[in-house]
Amino acid sequence: MSESRQRRHGRRAIAGAAALVAIAALGLTACDTNDAPLVGSEPTDATSSSAAPVAKPKVSLNVESGTADVSVDTTLAVTVANAELESVDVTSTEGALAGTMAGNGLSWKADSRLEPGTSYVVKTVAQGTNGKQVRRTSKFTTQDLTLDEQTYPSVAPLAGETVGVGMPVIVTFDLPVTERASFEKHMSVTSTPRQPGAWHWLSDTEAHWRPKTYWKAGTDVHVDVDVNSIPAGHGIYGQESRQLDFEVGDAHIYKVDAQTHQMKVFSNGSLLRTIPITTGKAGFTTRSGTKVIIEKFDSKRMNSETVGITGAEAYDLDNVQWAMRLTYSGEFIHAAPWSVGSQGYANVSHGCTGMSTDNAAWLYAMSRRGDVVEYTGTDRPMTLDNGYGDWNESFAQYAQASALS
Repeated sequence: MSESRQRRHGRRAIAGAAALVAIAALGLTACDTNDAPLVGSEPTDATSSSAAPVAKPKVSLNVESGTADVSVDTTLAVTVANAELESVDVTSTEGALAGTMAGNGLSWKADSRLEPGTSYVVKTVAQGTNGKQVRRTSKFTTQDLTLDEQTYPSVAPLAGETVGVGMPVIVTFDLPVTERASFEKHMSVTSTPRQPGAWHWLSDTEAHWRPKTYWKAGTDVHVDVDVNSIPAGHGIYGQESRQLDFEVGDAHIYKVDAQTHQMKVFSNGSLLRTIPITTGKAGFTTRSGTKVIIEKFDSKRMNSETVGITGAEAYDLDNVQWAMRLTYSGEFIHAAPWSVGSQGYANVSHGCTGMSTDNAAWLYAMSRRGDVVEYTGTDRPMTLDNGYGDWNESFAQYAQASALS
C-alpha cells in the first residue's frame, strides 16, 4: 500500500471511531433523562404530565378532643377519609366502650351511649391509601349528673320468672319521664312465638306492655329497656338500661260468678274444678272485670284499717292462709274457713273471694303471678290501674295510651 493510501485509510478509521463515540454519548444522554422523546415521536402521558399526589389520610371523631361536659346521650362515632380503620379502642373509668366497625372499614360506632361524669380515651389506628399508618389519641369528659337528674327503671316480671298468660310487662321509673316518646322508642318487648302488643303509659313513672290477647302458653319473652342516657325531660336522663327474659307457663284462667257463687278453674282450656266461693257483701261489692294475680302469701295478716274499713266492720286476722292479691285496694283470693257455710250460697266477705282451706291450698299450689281471674255478676267495675288491670280495655283503647300512637 502506498503511503498516501495508508494516510487516507487512517483518517477514515479515526472518523469512524469518533462517530461511534458520538452515538454512544447520545445513548447515554437519553437513558439518563428518561423523559426526552425521540425526534419526531408523539409525547406520551408519562412524558406530558406528572403523577397526581396521593391524598393524606384523615381520622375524625364526632366529639372534639379535650371537650368537657359532653352530653351523655351522645353516640360516639369515628370516620376516616383516604384511609381504612384498623382498630378503635375506647376506655374510661367505667370500663371499655364497645363498638361496631363498618364492613368497609370507613367508620366505627359505639354500641351504647356515654356515662355521666366520665373521662374517655379514644385510640384509633388507620392505614392510609398512601401506605402510611395514622395513629390518633383523643380525650374528653362527659357532663356530671346528680341523682335528681337520673331516672332508674325497674321491670316486672323478674328475669327467669315463669308467669301466667295475663302478666303485663311493667316498667316503673323513680323519677318522672316527660319525654315519653323518646323513651318508648328505646323500649321493646319481643316474643317467641311472636305476638303483637302495645305500650300503655299509666303515668310519667309507669308504663305497661300487654299483648293483643292473653299470652300463648309456653311463650318466651325478651324485654329490652334501652334508656340509659336517653333524655327524659326537664334535665333528667335515663340511667342503667335493663334486659331480661321470662317465660309464660300454662294458661290458668279462673272464672268467678258472684251470682252463682262459683269459681271454675281452667288450665289450658280444660275445666279442672268448680269451687264454691263467697264474694263481697252489700257495701263491699267485689269488682267485676279481668284481674290478674299480683303476689302470693302462704300466710298473711289482714287488717281492715289498711284499706279504710273501721268501726263495726273492722277486722284484724293474723293468719289468713293461701292468700293471692288481685287488686292494690285489697281484694284477695284466700282460705276463709269461717265462711264455709255461706260459700256457694251467699256473698258475705268484705270484697275478697273466700273458699275452703283445702280448695284454697289446691288453687294456691297451681297458681302463679300473672294468672287470670275473670269476675262477673256485680255492677262494680274493675279499673285499669287497680292492680294489673290491663285487660279491662279493648286493645284499640289500650294502645291509644302509647306515646307513639
